[in-house]
Amino acid sequence: MYLNRLIAGAASLLALTVSAGAQTTLTIGTVNNSDMIRMQGLTDEFTKAHPDITVNWVTLEENVLRQRVTTDIATNGGQFDIMTIGTYEVPIWSKQGWLAPLDNLGQAYDVDDILPPIRNALSTDGQLFAAPFYAESVMTLYRTDLLEKAGLTMPEKPTWTFISEAAEKMTDKDAGVYGICLRGKPGWGENMAFLGNMAREFGANYFDASWQPQFESDGWKQAVTLYVDLMTKYGPPGAASNGFNENLSLFGQGKCGMWMDATVAASFVTDPKQSQVPDKVGFAPAPCGIDNCPNEGANWLWAWSLAIPQSSQKKEAAQTFIAWATSKDYLDLVASKEGWANVPPGTRTSLYENPEYTKAAPFAEATLAAINKADPSAGENKPYVGLQFAAIPEFQGLGTAVGQVMAAALSGQQSVDQALAAAQAQATREMTRAGYIK
Repeated sequence: MYLNRLIAGAASLLALTVSAGAQTTLTIGTVNNSDMIRMQGLTDEFTKAHPDITVNWVTLEENVLRQRVTTDIATNGGQFDIMTIGTYEVPIWSKQGWLAPLDNLGQAYDVDDILPPIRNALSTDGQLFAAPFYAESVMTLYRTDLLEKAGLTMPEKPTWTFISEAAEKMTDKDAGVYGICLRGKPGWGENMAFLGNMAREFGANYFDASWQPQFESDGWKQAVTLYVDLMTKYGPPGAASNGFNENLSLFGQGKCGMWMDATVAASFVTDPKQSQVPDKVGFAPAPCGIDNCPNEGANWLWAWSLAIPQSSQKKEAAQTFIAWATSKDYLDLVASKEGWANVPPGTRTSLYENPEYTKAAPFAEATLAAINKADPSAGENKPYVGLQFAAIPEFQGLGTAVGQVMAAALSGQQSVDQALAAAQAQATREMTRAGYIK
């Protein structure tokens, strides 16, 4: 009898040990964008369905996140089981063997429902290496009331000539209203995301077919000169410190007449809970050129996506979480709690075929058109993939360094010509050192 009790007790202890060992904790590094913060708030819905998985969030400002995850994955550090990365990192890191393929998301996940431009950007040789939480292109967000007051009508295809006129007429600094708000915070994914795209709108690239930097080309000179001029005359004070989140706040407070930035911003500036001007916002394509559009496909293409580093020892649980967080069911969950207008945009064909969404989101059509129009592919005169970035490992450091001199030009510490010359010299040194320029 004693022996039986001893055996039973040992079996119970073993069962408890096995049960305790089955608990998995996922560490997820993510950006402090509103959609990601909302996802964290819904994590309990995931853990209810998966009580054997615990989620530990590490939430960081955009530039800091990029530094942390890049260092971790390059050194095989293993700090994160899931990383929030973008369309820049996926093609580079997957080819390095740093990312685990997402090959077990489940039949219900419906990979084919992901919008083709986004799926292609997150795949290598047809294999998905990151799942999009939300995706975006670029658009013009503007105050309909202020534009009407200025006696202007937004064109179907606005040019920078029109934007300049509108910015002047919409500015009322005494009332704290600035005609235009644009990214100024330095960083390859902050001010350079905007400026790289703007230069492309003027027909310029980062590099030519021989990988020679193009910062002193006519397109870059026109773009940066106009950018500094507009922001100096009609932009908010301290613009060199404003990134996406800061401009989102300014626009929501009614302080920006126009804002050219990510399409994902649209749901926030039209949300009465987050915006003071929700019913006074219009949407148009991003501006192109001065009087015409030399590059019709200049819209940037970006997705904040969830990926698994090869260093993670918890890949199965990580795929389970990613399948939940980027699924159709997750979109339904957000819609049930926050309304259809607030679901993460830009990822799935079915979302844009959903009449409940298109009715609730006045920006849906413009967002989808911008994403479908984006063409980040390489070509004869553009040897790299990407529009607002160049998908080469060196761009992250180079883009941030160039972003610093562009911020200096915006804040008046140096002239536009000086900033472009410094960018050209720095880029030439880096591309020569890296072996692109022979």
